Amino acid sequence: MPTNQAVASAVSTRALVKRFGSFVAVDHVTLEVSKGEIFGFLGPNGAGKSTTIRILCGLLEPTEGEATVGGMDVATQSELIKHHIGYMSQRFSLYDDLTVEENIDFFSGIYGVADDKRAARKDYVLKMAGLQHRRSSLTRLLSGGWKQRLALGCAILHEPPILFLDEPTSGVDPIARRQFWDLIYQLSGAGHTVFVSTHYMDEAEYCHRIALMYAGKVVALGTPADLKQSLESHQILYVESSDIRGSMTLIEKLPGVADVAVFGGGLHVTVDHAETASPAIRRALEDAHISTMQIERIQPSMEDVFVAKIEQEERNAA
Repeated sequence: MPTNQAVASAVSTRALVKRFGSFVAVDHVTLEVSKGEIFGFLGPNGAGKSTTIRILCGLLEPTEGEATVGGMDVATQSELIKHHIGYMSQRFSLYDDLTVEENIDFFSGIYGVADDKRAARKDYVLKMAGLQHRRSSLTRLLSGGWKQRLALGCAILHEPPILFLDEPTSGVDPIARRQFWDLIYQLSGAGHTVFVSTHYMDEAEYCHRIALMYAGKVVALGTPADLKQSLESHQILYVESSDIRGSMTLIEKLPGVADVAVFGGGLHVTVDHAETASPAIRRALEDAHISTMQIERIQPSMEDVFVAKIEQEERNAA
C-alpha cells in the first residue's frame, strides 16, 4: 500500500534510478509534486527528463528506488496508472491522415470515455484548444502550434487528474508556445497536476517549481525565485562591447570572475563583487582598445542559474 505522504502528493519519487547497461540515465532522483502544481523539468537533451517521465507513466520499469503517481506504485500498478494520467510525448503522436474530429473520436475510444460523455468531452476539447472551426481539417494540414493543442486536448479527453507533457513545445514558434502555456495554466486552475519537461529556459519561469536536471541528477529544486536567490553568493554583470569574443576571452581571465557567457548581444559575467569587478572589466577592455557600451548589474536569469549549477556539478565531479 502507498504511504500517506504518497497519497497526499500527485507524484512522489525516492532515490529513483534507471540504468541501461552501464549507463545511468536517472541517478537517484527524489521529488514530491503537489496536486494542482505545474512542475517543470528543466535541462538539456540527454539529462534524463524523458526517461524519468516514462517511468512515471508506467512505460519503463525503474532499476532501483520507488515512485508513486496518484498514490499508485509505478513498479506494481503501472497499468492502473495509465488510466489516471494524460501523456503527451515529445513527438506529435496523433494521426495525420485523420481530421481533427476523427482524432478526437479515435482517442475517446482508446481512453474509454463513456458513450454518453463523448460529445461533451469533444466539445470541451475543441473549445479549449480553439479548434472549433478546424474540426474537419486534416491534421497534417495544421501548423505545429495547432497540432500541439490537438495533442494536449486528446491527452485530457478522459479527464485525468495528472498530466505528463514531455517537451510539448519543442519546435513550436514563440507565440504558439506562449498560447500553449495559457492552456496549461487553465488546466492547472481546474485542478490538474501538470508535470512538464522543457529545455527552454524562459518556460521555466511559468512553472510553480522547477527541478534542474543534468546527467541524470536533480542538481537544483525550487521555485524560479528561490533558484535565482540561490546565486546570492555571486552577482551578474551585463557587458556590451564592440568585440564580444575578444571581451569574453579577456574578462574570463580576470580575478573575481566566476563565469562568462554570451547572452543576446552581450555577455553575462558572474562575479564575486560587482562593485569592484565592474571598473576592473572596463579598464581591461579599454587597455585592449575594446569599446564598452554598457556594464551594469542585473538580476540572474534561469539560464544563469542553470549554467552555475552545471559548472558546480562538473567541478564536484572533477
